[in-house]
Amino acid sequence: MDTLPKRVGRVVVLGAGALVGTATGWGLFVWIPSDSPSILGVLLTIATALLFLRLAARIADSLLGAHDTAEVRVDGPIARDGGESFPANPRQLPADAVVDQIERADADRNVEALVVRVNTPGGEIVPSDDIRRAVADFDGPTVAYATDVCASGGYWIASACDHVVARENSLVGSIGVRGSTLNAADLAEYLGVDYERFVAGEYKDAGTPLRELREDERYYLQGLVDDLYESFVQQVAAARDLSIGAVKDTEARVYVGRDAAERGLVDELGTRDDVETHLETVLGHEVAVRELDPPRGLLVRARRTAAAAAYAFGAGVGSVFGDGDGTNLEFR
Repeated sequence: MDTLPKRVGRVVVLGAGALVGTATGWGLFVWIPSDSPSILGVLLTIATALLFLRLAARIADSLLGAHDTAEVRVDGPIARDGGESFPANPRQLPADAVVDQIERADADRNVEALVVRVNTPGGEIVPSDDIRRAVADFDGPTVAYATDVCASGGYWIASACDHVVARENSLVGSIGVRGSTLNAADLAEYLGVDYERFVAGEYKDAGTPLRELREDERYYLQGLVDDLYESFVQQVAAARDLSIGAVKDTEARVYVGRDAAERGLVDELGTRDDVETHLETVLGHEVAVRELDPPRGLLVRARRTAAAAAYAFGAGVGSVFGDGDGTNLEFR
């Protein structure tokens, strides 16, 4: 909460930073070299003062920030590095960066509450769970705000929040796990390609595309999916205070916001303003929200731009020949 003492404190810290920077620059670049100030010395003094002012601003923001609520975005398909490796889908969300944002917000002494804005169809299982765990570990009230889509891994994350708000026509749910593998055995036979098997461990190559899937392998892979699904269902049921049967009855379907609310998947239908209203009720004062963005250097941004162009081309070509290149498990 921003208060008068905080505002006064920020002004004092900024003033002290500017004063110390000016004195340091003047001493180093004007007073010591010569009794008569040079244009270069004055310019260096100004640069030093600005540098100290910037450092003072960071200190003031850290100790006396105007914000009391942090907002992080879970936007796009969830993956470990979020397309920062090349080649990759540049639309993916970097899970590690989101976890880092949440942990930094939790460590910020100014932050009392966390808003998680969710717009994702889901994604990789462990990265989704990493974000969910970071949300659950946050020390303070947490609110999930579902915008367009809050499905699968996205709902897995939202369910860890104390309160879930969705738009009336948001798509919410898809509590399920998807596993797939490409069967190209007939194509390989047509092309005259043979699969020579060298493995240590009976199921090491289960799901390889170049041969038919055996029945025991199908049972094994389905068992993995079932185990992950049971974990997903149990976590959601516990977090939302629902029965396991009620969660399974959703059958991994998505629901519009109003139907999701009727099933207990959502606490409230509303907009971004309603999220702040809820937090003001919980905290007992007006809230000031700061949106956090994962830091991206120039190299990362350039790489993601190149990846976007390559991915767009590859996606267009790939859509002609089909989808999938091996066994893949996702919250989708």
